[in-house]
Amino acid sequence: MAAYRPLHIPTSEITPREIYMSRRSFLGTAAAGLMLAGSGSALAAPLTASPSAFKVDEPLTPKEAVTTYNNFYEFGVNKEDPSQNAGAFKPTPWSVKVEGMVGKPKEFGLDELMKMQLEERTYRLRCVEGWSMVIPWIGFPLSALLDQVEPLGSAKYVAFETVVRPEEMPGQSGFFQPLPWPYIEGLRLDEARHPLTILAVGLYGETLPNQNGAPIRLVVPWKYGFKSIKSIVKISLVEKQPETTWKNANAREYGFYSNVNPAVDHPRWSQATEQRIGEGGFFGAARRPTLPFNGYADEVASLYSGMDLKANY
Repeated sequence: MAAYRPLHIPTSEITPREIYMSRRSFLGTAAAGLMLAGSGSALAAPLTASPSAFKVDEPLTPKEAVTTYNNFYEFGVNKEDPSQNAGAFKPTPWSVKVEGMVGKPKEFGLDELMKMQLEERTYRLRCVEGWSMVIPWIGFPLSALLDQVEPLGSAKYVAFETVVRPEEMPGQSGFFQPLPWPYIEGLRLDEARHPLTILAVGLYGETLPNQNGAPIRLVVPWKYGFKSIKSIVKISLVEKQPETTWKNANAREYGFYSNVNPAVDHPRWSQATEQRIGEGGFFGAARRPTLPFNGYADEVASLYSGMDLKANY
């Protein structure tokens, strides 16, 4: 089922995002995953992870939906494009460089990242477009990585950058592309260090499929999904608020904070409700009320005490 999308958008308000999203069609078939033993393999490798107290007591979204209904513009702009076009992507070898305002900058190889204390955490995922999922991620707290590089007292934010490989990621090639590359994102340092914020290396007991951000991605469950940047190659500790891809594309519609907030609508559609993919049929979707901070208010609302969440959207 195609995701919720408001109709009758005034031409003057159409952004590059809408030009591409207007091409959405229906779900495609499952495609490539990741096997650490072989670059670009179509098979996923099983992962062992400890159970975590961080979970929600809600039905999981079917794995097929999670792996075929994606936004990952580096592979295309339709929901089925990432699963259909990610087979040529090579998630190994891989490394993540952590630098900036840190005492011990370091480049982490994938083998080292996979040896972190992995946990399975079942989180809600809420897309800014108005649909949601429940996904069993496997990963580790971002704070565990940051501790190893010793952030300086002057560091206030964390900036993230994804890979640029137009030869493997067709959405990055061609005359007209939907976004400038690389995709960039950012968090405040206290958000990045929050226990809920993880770097995910797998889902459903296996390594991440290419289309879901292999081999390593960010997951920040109380924010809209576009904040959870995929296929990360660089993390930088910085003093000033970093630029982010969608804020640069349209600051009126996509703010830096992007906390899930049913009381703050997108300028062109309501955020009061959402479609839960997988309910009401295998790929059906039932509408439900959107929860403040995506249901994680008890854990994270204190991070924004005293802030105007309509101004800081």
